[in-house]
Amino acid sequence: MSVNEEVKSEKEYSADSITVLEGLEAVRKRPGMYIGDVGVRGLHHLVWEVVDNSIDEALAGHCKNIFVTINPGNSITVKDDGRGIPVDYMEKEKRSALEVVLTVLHAGGKFDKDSYKVSGGLHGVGVSCVNALSTAFKAEVHKGGKHYVQEFSIGKPLYPVKEIGTSDYRGTIITFQPDDSIFEVTDYNRETLSHRLKELSFLNKGINLTLTDNRDPENVVVETFYSEGGLKEFVEYLDGAREPIISGVIYMENDKGSVPVEVAMTYNTTYSENIFSYVNNINTIEGGTHLAGFRRGLTTTLKKYADDNKMLEKLKFEISGDDFREGLTAVVSVKVQEPLFEGQTKTKLGNRDVTAAVSQAVTEMLTNFLEENPKDAKTIVDKVILAAQARNAAKKAREMVLRKSVLGGSGLPGKLSDCSDKDPSKCELYLVEGDSAGGTAKQGRDRNFQAILPLKGKILNVEKAMQHKILDNDEIKNIYTAMGVRIGTEEDSRALNLTGLRYHKIIIMCDADVDGSHIQTLIMTFFFRHMRELIDGGHLYIATPPLYQVKKGNAFKYCWTEDEREAAIQEMKGAGKETGVHVQRYKGLGEMNAEQLWDTTMDPGFRTLRQVSIESAVEADHIFSMLMGDEVPPRREFIEKNAKYARIDA
Repeated sequence: MSVNEEVKSEKEYSADSITVLEGLEAVRKRPGMYIGDVGVRGLHHLVWEVVDNSIDEALAGHCKNIFVTINPGNSITVKDDGRGIPVDYMEKEKRSALEVVLTVLHAGGKFDKDSYKVSGGLHGVGVSCVNALSTAFKAEVHKGGKHYVQEFSIGKPLYPVKEIGTSDYRGTIITFQPDDSIFEVTDYNRETLSHRLKELSFLNKGINLTLTDNRDPENVVVETFYSEGGLKEFVEYLDGAREPIISGVIYMENDKGSVPVEVAMTYNTTYSENIFSYVNNINTIEGGTHLAGFRRGLTTTLKKYADDNKMLEKLKFEISGDDFREGLTAVVSVKVQEPLFEGQTKTKLGNRDVTAAVSQAVTEMLTNFLEENPKDAKTIVDKVILAAQARNAAKKAREMVLRKSVLGGSGLPGKLSDCSDKDPSKCELYLVEGDSAGGTAKQGRDRNFQAILPLKGKILNVEKAMQHKILDNDEIKNIYTAMGVRIGTEEDSRALNLTGLRYHKIIIMCDADVDGSHIQTLIMTFFFRHMRELIDGGHLYIATPPLYQVKKGNAFKYCWTEDEREAAIQEMKGAGKETGVHVQRYKGLGEMNAEQLWDTTMDPGFRTLRQVSIESAVEADHIFSMLMGDEVPPRREFIEKNAKYARIDA
């Protein structure tokens, strides 16, 4: 760039270059800043913004019923029996309160402590963002015996609020149509909505939530969610497929102080820790001060009880905080007037006063339980001692893994066929079922950026194994060392360090049969329980090899679904003089040669990868524990319920 060009550039960057976005234009210009993204997650986030308003009415004691409806065309209606959004005229704004709430950022009753003591949506941008990102938005308010309505399009009112009749109902009805020019997808997933509403029913006991899917008039689906027991039922649901070791769920509710605390917990025979924490119904996936308070209260109370009863005298090493949480399932929910969120995803609570409030409440609850239930208390302490002994053994196993971890390219598993590129963002690792398929993948891959690690048979079911057994498993050790990750710190023996991660795409590639599906589930269970950060970071994928090859003469097509197979057969029948159409069902990766495997499953220009993501950590925990656990009835019920989606080959 020349000097003259630089001067010209500086002159052009003047006051005229500054753009001021009026009203809700900022939301449409940068929707990701307000709802996270414009993909599936952001689309569903619109529903939660509206539902949160109804939940806030329920938390304030003014609402008992919330109805969510998916309409034909994927518009959404949320109806509640709360007080109804105010429709009074605001002299200062020269328009109704309803219009202000729906068109002005940071406007709403959440900033008035007299209106809402606690709230899930404290930013005050929620429903106005939904309005901005909808091609059609209709608000109906039933209040004071009258029925009011106002409609909007892309955030702009089509007319002022108007009274259209009388009504004996009370509440708010919001209907909106997401803007397909903003969102990448506009098809709502009923299961995603169902899982969240179920979660909300546990977190807000006594509230009726109903989900109706009206998109197919011949198959209208209605689901209702209601919990009388709240978090106690939540923990029972989470642990439905696990074997308990104590007589019931330990439960407490303390709303005496400035921070209402609700906790439910139990212990089971597994070796994993499953704690879910919430602030004002928001799932704080990164934890925070409330989780720290829970852990502090749990550890100090249990240790004091064990010391007072001389139960740790024979133990030759110190008990750590991890030991008290092995086999623990717990839900911690707090209500905070002004939550301060931090962390990368803004889901980590930062209010310092919450730690002491939760710790004190847990200490009081647990002390009473241990004194009143000495048999269960001994069972829990015995579990803690067993966990400490296993941790000591795991430490040695971990040190072995660390010695074999990647140091300047050395120490890689012998079975790994590495790629030549050293930029992790460009590299991908295929975890391939079996040595035979692994050999084919090695021949068919692009050696520049694709690495292959064959896995022998079915890897260990980590759902039912102690950590030292997991770290001692050859296949799992190979996965750790191939990826270059480190595990364990002095503070947390299960912590994962991803700074040395050598591949940003980890791809599971298994046969398209029952065994392949089982191996795929075992690997995903391992990643969910021990490498959750990789899933959250978007690094885990599943390869999708074709199910069929339809061939006629020299012409052929690969097919991934039954519909594709039928369409290919019909197309082939009408092509050429030959009438014979041959269909090959691929039951294993080994039935394809290297070229076919590359063309269909490994070529970035053609393949389809399914990214593994966790929309609901609660539901993922429930499903993995049920599929991989010892309890047969829940697994059988799940299979029977989903059998209609499976195809059994003759």
